[in-house]
Amino acid sequence: MYKWPLNRRAVVKAMLLGSAAPWVVHSKAIASSCGDHIVRIAALFAPDSLNPFATWSSAWPTFFTYDTLVGVDAQRHSDRKGFAKQWSVADDKLTWTFKIWPNMKWSDGQPATARDAAFTYNYLRDSIGKPDELNTGQNSTDGLDNVSSITALDDETLQIVTKKPSRWPVDNWILIVPEHIWKDIGFADARSAFRNDPPLVGTGPMIVAEFQQGQFVRFTPNEYYRTGKPATEGMILNTFSTADPIAQGLKSGNLDYGLNLTVAQWGELSKDSNIVVGQQRIEQRNYLAFNTLATDGAGSTKALQDSAFRDAIGYAIDQKAIVDRAFRGHADPGVGLAMPAAADYYSELKDIRRNFDLAEAGRRLDAAGYRDTNGDGIREDKEGKSFQLELITGTLSGTLEMPIAAVQLIAAWLAQIGIPVSVTQLDAGALSARTKTPAQGGGAWDLLVAQGWDSPTPHAILSLGSSKNIGISNRSYWKNNKFDELLSEADGTVDLQRSKELVDQAVRLIYVEAPYIMLCYPLLLDAHRKDCFEGWGTEDAVSMWGYFPFDRLKSV
Repeated sequence: MYKWPLNRRAVVKAMLLGSAAPWVVHSKAIASSCGDHIVRIAALFAPDSLNPFATWSSAWPTFFTYDTLVGVDAQRHSDRKGFAKQWSVADDKLTWTFKIWPNMKWSDGQPATARDAAFTYNYLRDSIGKPDELNTGQNSTDGLDNVSSITALDDETLQIVTKKPSRWPVDNWILIVPEHIWKDIGFADARSAFRNDPPLVGTGPMIVAEFQQGQFVRFTPNEYYRTGKPATEGMILNTFSTADPIAQGLKSGNLDYGLNLTVAQWGELSKDSNIVVGQQRIEQRNYLAFNTLATDGAGSTKALQDSAFRDAIGYAIDQKAIVDRAFRGHADPGVGLAMPAAADYYSELKDIRRNFDLAEAGRRLDAAGYRDTNGDGIREDKEGKSFQLELITGTLSGTLEMPIAAVQLIAAWLAQIGIPVSVTQLDAGALSARTKTPAQGGGAWDLLVAQGWDSPTPHAILSLGSSKNIGISNRSYWKNNKFDELLSEADGTVDLQRSKELVDQAVRLIYVEAPYIMLCYPLLLDAHRKDCFEGWGTEDAVSMWGYFPFDRLKSV
């Protein structure tokens, strides 16, 4: 779900449940019975810290303990509010007022008020421009440069005034933290060393009580939760790097819910009468990126910097075949930056959309000056060097797994147009490191097949092309002043129609420039058992943007 990135990062090598290390087989974290009323879930996550100011990789589990002020869920569902119960914007489109839940408490019994929300935001704002600016984690300064003031008018009223119109006050997903815990943590510690060890103190329904990195996170119910203590006795999130133990755990009854399932696993689980399978559109985008750097960290050929070369490659990618053959139909074909889950902004770009045509790809490469002059079947760049591109790939933490079949298809198509590719598979940590800025040790690759799971807001949709996000969500290192201007203007509008127009212009610009080729938008495949707990959702059994339904599950 994020810059997630998600960042929803170091990955532990999980094994199949049947041949796993003893702690997997015998751990109380995964051994289940309905009798203890503890919900056991599992996903492909690699949380490395519980500090939201220092990491993008821990949305799960921190989403269960902390609230966002408003966020995605509260705007989609009337029964899924965050830290704020109500909100409104004044006629000036600059002044936002948020009513905080009355008499709300932190999980340690201390009052949770508008002053905590003001503290969280101002803590970030106060770090702007300093050597230890808090810009490395989910709780980031991104967007706060457009804020004039954030004030707690009283315990139940928060006011945010922006410099220009923006939906950032309701769209941001900064987690609200308790002032009495964080006020003495310096910026340098907050962005790195401070791990925020459990037990955490939050306003969400499930409080992190134990964190075993690479294994599991254990939660206890928040007795001070604003709608009442959850009915279950707690929750355990098991973290894996492959989906095999998740599917096995669901079959055996050792897990109550699992996501990140493969198509084959999902199909097999659908045959079990005790299991309900589901699929939902999410905000993940799977893409092919080009390394557009021209100096430090550049790829092996200047062709990668040429939009005509990149555009031609786009004609050699068959998105429908990727969906049908690599995802077995459980994805939407890739088009532009806006994904179908962001329904207000999605467009099929029919008037400029490339169609798969290897012959057309070849003609465009010829026209752009990338020919096979010696007849060996391999094209040369404009410096006369034969192409041999390195493609790096992997699955970033907090995203759905990328089938290697998709990468194999891409490599085969490029070979057919005279551009051979060698594929390097990396784990999540190594892939993240290779795609950081050159100053951070990244770069020096040619092609990247990866993915990002962001929010459905205009800012997040366009983040792949933002110069401010180079080495974070913008993994192509692409820069374009006009694109940045459109993004800035989109950030500065509250009007939905104007926002749609600006996003569409930016999406079209980057589509033509082609630093990315969108491959597909995968569907989330998940499953839950129905023999221990009830209260799961229908369209989305489990929210990817909050803690629903773990605030309301009940034992059967």
